[in-house]
Amino acid sequence: MSPAGGRRAALEVLDPGLLTLVQDRGRPGWAHVGVGRSGAADAGALCAANRRVGNHDDAAGLEVLLGGLRVRAVGDVRVSVGGAVVDVRVDGRPVGPDLLLRDGAELVLGRPERGLRTYVAVGGGVAVDPVLGSRASDRLGGLGPAPLAAGDVLPVGAPRAR
Repeated sequence: MSPAGGRRAALEVLDPGLLTLVQDRGRPGWAHVGVGRSGAADAGALCAANRRVGNHDDAAGLEVLLGGLRVRAVGDVRVSVGGAVVDVRVDGRPVGPDLLLRDGAELVLGRPERGLRTYVAVGGGVAVDPVLGSRASDRLGGLGPAPLAAGDVLPVGAPRAR
């Protein structure tokens, strides 16, 4: 499932919506030096989406506040959408929450019908560099990746064998 030419699979951000962060289960065990746990606001929803794409529970995914995310697959990328109930579309067509995005396909999340945060898990996880053992964005502490912006390209890790 790697892109042609040996490139690594990735997601290209076309529109991050209101706020999209890379999140995992956070940084437990650092409070003694003033670092909060951070991580996904709904860790259960991220964990469930991760399991549906074959990831470990602690793999990093995307936390999307109030929908609006648009990403393009670079290479084939397996994704699962969980958390807040949203309209999920690929190339303008409505789809279910668990799918394989083919190279060049565009995934769009609508506004939530219920809930605030939607999670997008990708097979292999979002493979940004970890900080203090976590890939989570901690906006208060300034740790981890910045909020996503149009033009960002997020590397995807190697999927686990099923």
